[in-house]
Amino acid sequence: MATPSTRAAAAKTMAQLSATFFLLPSIPIAAWYYNANSDRQRQIQEVQTKVRIPNVQTIDDLMVEKCQPGDIVLFDRRCHKCAAGPMAAFSCLLGKQFLCDTNNTKSNGHRNGTSRKMVDIGQFEHVGIIVPGYNSTSSNASKLDPSNLLLLEATAGEGVVARPLLQRLEMSQSRTVLLLPLASPGEHRNENDNDDYYEPSPKTIKLQQHMNKGLIKFRDEWISASQKQNYTSSHSTLTLFGALGYAMNLYKVSKLPVSPAAFLTVSALIQSGAGLHVNDRVAYEAKVEDFLRDYRFAYNGEGVIRLRPGWRFMAPVVMRETSKS
Repeated sequence: MATPSTRAAAAKTMAQLSATFFLLPSIPIAAWYYNANSDRQRQIQEVQTKVRIPNVQTIDDLMVEKCQPGDIVLFDRRCHKCAAGPMAAFSCLLGKQFLCDTNNTKSNGHRNGTSRKMVDIGQFEHVGIIVPGYNSTSSNASKLDPSNLLLLEATAGEGVVARPLLQRLEMSQSRTVLLLPLASPGEHRNENDNDDYYEPSPKTIKLQQHMNKGLIKFRDEWISASQKQNYTSSHSTLTLFGALGYAMNLYKVSKLPVSPAAFLTVSALIQSGAGLHVNDRVAYEAKVEDFLRDYRFAYNGEGVIRLRPGWRFMAPVVMRETSKS
């Protein structure tokens, strides 16, 4: 029969084993998290101390000049660089595993992935939309500045946030950053070598102004709601369950979005007047790589992002591409 001292020793041994069981896996996670944050801080320091020569444009400056509100920016992220925490990195990995089309054919066995992507590079699982950087109280100079652009996106670190587009590009550690220009009905941007001299028609200007107004309203409403509801704490969880729900083919009945980042971007397009509101589920079922598929070749029109008649996505442009590590 076990004595009290024997039982106490056994309990102590079990407690030590349990502590070791939980402690050992946390050591490499803590080391990874430290390295990820160190890399992020080095990147921030590099951008902040970057020497900028007046009247000399970098490649990023030239790319930003070609952007307009409503354009889509897709990211093929390095999941191990996610400095927002282990949950953010894990949800990133699941997004790549279940929501990205690695073979550019069928996606996870679902019929809505039968349309081929417009690009053969990358696994894009994060997306944002370019919005104006001004508001109703801004000066006329600010409103007329074509580079006064923000990237609106749903993130694990800051919730729904709009950051200067140039700064966002310089801070990115993604493998590939892709621009998907949005053209309004009758617009002919980026169609010839003399695009710098292209002057949009009065109809195009009016449509752009209407869309800008919708994007500004959407931007302010969602950033405010994100701060009030502390969305930052739930983004990674929503992303994780969205990817798992898609993998288990439950996404059509789930009340959670398949991809929170795609949900925000599609909702912005719809509210601004460019996106087509097919049904109430279109934003919930959207995936990031759906932006890269042509609806004309999709099964039942699913697995693609639909725009209103006359609106179209133009050919993707690589904004930044680095090594595959």
